[in-house]
Amino acid sequence: PDMEAAERVAQTLVQERLAACVNILPIAKSIYLWKGNVESAAEQLLIIKSMARAFRAIQKRILELHPYELPEVIAVPIADGLPDYLAWIRNPDKT
Repeated sequence: PDMEAAERVAQTLVQERLAACVNILPIAKSIYLWKGNVESAAEQLLIIKSMARAFRAIQKRILELHPYELPEVIAVPIADGLPDYLAWIRNPDKT
């Protein structure tokens, strides 16, 4: 999405406590096949830090807020991390 849409999604997910943190990485160039054509777009990449149990709710909110017909919404499991950071993701209101 553009920066305005990215910020709207990020703010909503954090305010609604669906995510502890959202990083917005500006200007990722995407080249992709869409409806038989090779397309390209400058986009913002969101990295959403949350728990697996919130994935469906996050997915639903992104589909409601995102301007794309088919936004990329994927989950990547965390293999390991700083224990205090992972605890914060589990319960960000505790800090």
